[in-house]
Amino acid sequence: MKLLHARQALTPAGWAKDVAIGIEDGRIVSVTPGAEAQGPVHDLILPAPTNLHSHAFQRAMAGLTETRGPDPRDSFWTWRRLMYRFLDRLTPEQVEVIARLVFMEMLEAGYGSVAEFHYLHHAPGGVPYDDLAEMAGRITAAARDTGIGLTLLPVLYTHGGCDERPLQGGQRRFGNDMARYADLHAASRTHLKDAPADYTIGTAPHSLRAVDRASLRDAVALHDGPLHMHLAEQVAEVEEVEAAWGARPVDWLLKNHAVDDRWCLIHCTQMTERETVALAQTGAVAGLCPITESSLGDGIFNGTDYAAAQGRFGVGSDSNIHIALFEELATLDYSQRLRDRSRAAMATADRSTGRVLFDAIAQGGAQAGGRDAGRIEPGAWADLVALSTDNEWICNRRGDTALDSLVFTGRGRDCITDTWSAGRHVVEKGRHARRDEITTAFRKVVADLGQDI
Repeated sequence: MKLLHARQALTPAGWAKDVAIGIEDGRIVSVTPGAEAQGPVHDLILPAPTNLHSHAFQRAMAGLTETRGPDPRDSFWTWRRLMYRFLDRLTPEQVEVIARLVFMEMLEAGYGSVAEFHYLHHAPGGVPYDDLAEMAGRITAAARDTGIGLTLLPVLYTHGGCDERPLQGGQRRFGNDMARYADLHAASRTHLKDAPADYTIGTAPHSLRAVDRASLRDAVALHDGPLHMHLAEQVAEVEEVEAAWGARPVDWLLKNHAVDDRWCLIHCTQMTERETVALAQTGAVAGLCPITESSLGDGIFNGTDYAAAQGRFGVGSDSNIHIALFEELATLDYSQRLRDRSRAAMATADRSTGRVLFDAIAQGGAQAGGRDAGRIEPGAWADLVALSTDNEWICNRRGDTALDSLVFTGRGRDCITDTWSAGRHVVEKGRHARRDEITTAFRKVVADLGQDI
């Protein structure tokens, strides 16, 4: 049994001092407060959350879409066209290299696992690879190489819009009808057969714009694992769904499907007050990506109302333009403050802002990933992140104040020392063991791709 020692640790019962954490076969087997140190001593240990929404390949285009034009109304939709042009260049080998860098950066940022919303399935032009799940295999290999926990989410993408128009351009690399998607899902599962025991698979109908009613129904029934879908991200998306399907996206989904704690609905930045409360009451997780939502101008999630209705949420790095766990939390809370002209928007009478946010994403991320984690408790996967308080950001602060200082001052910078994923010690002294090798390969891929999209 491996033993860790934390001067302070956040457990389901609250903050505890001098905690000995025993790990065996990837799981936590004992948690003993008030113990004498018998293993490595860390200032602060937290559960390492799940990054619940990632498109790994987009990391390689970060920084390439920050000019305006030729359309002066630059928006999510113009960004999306650039993304389609970029992805048409990517080979399976390049995708694996990019994903390795992304997953390494997640671990160094304090995430213990990732739910990879994987829709880049085919070769340019939509031609399937000999192995229908070639790209899923590349994602799985990248996860294994870095040691991050994985929930693989093969995406169903059938149409270019609610009018069921054919896929065009880069979109064709995503496309499958329901029959081929079922085959792709089965082929993806074969890549997980020899993977670590904590790896799992779910299902991901892309959005109400990209699947028809029958395909959505079949995708929901295909597999009993986690079920993720983009929902109500953009105003134009809401208007298109309402015109075609007779209801706003959240309303339509809740009326036509039994949404429950298996579901993770991504973004939900365009919800009415009534939809916000209704979604919260389902037990589903809202998958929030505050940095990407800011980058793309998506809008502001109704976080205060959703939390007041006991809604569950987690965070993800989505486009991976900037992978920073604690900055996601600060960006989320600041968005609520700016909208409402308030302070400490998500705090409650008994818990500070940082504590409310971290508790929520640890629990919500684990639920969304179908992962027995998100807590320092016997039986859970040993997804843990250790932080130093001997720095100018946390300055030896304790308890909730340490979390607040972590989220709103340093935002994790120079604080994270170690990360474990299912007991795999993947980050030590702030660095992934294979950092040099992974970054060298990534730089070569970026140079080969060039910067003109």
